Amino acid sequence: MSEFLYIYRAGAQAQSPAEMQQNMQRWVAWLKELGDKGHVKSPGHPLERTGKLVSGKDKVVTDGPFAEKDMVGGYSLIEAEDLSQAVELAKGCPIFLAGGQVEVRSIMKM
Repeated sequence: MSEFLYIYRAGAQAQSPAEMQQNMQRWVAWLKELGDKGHVKSPGHPLERTGKLVSGKDKVVTDGPFAEKDMVGGYSLIEAEDLSQAVELAKGCPIFLAGGQVEVRSIMKM
């Protein structure tokens, strides 16, 4: 098995408390299903909407996150046979119901 990082990129954010609860239940169910099949190494965590970026030789600090399309909402660490299986597993993510995205990245073995 290889490791993959799922990076969740934000979809629609405006939700009522009932919709937020229903959405959370979908996430819990999806991650539980993946976990029951041995694919979840770490469910990860949601990320705060604020942050800082340190960049360049001068280590300039600016506010973040940045462009809304690049808003990272959270992550999970997944185990799968290969990238194709990791992508297939990602297709069940509830973020798609809100127009979001899942970036699937291989973890390089060092």
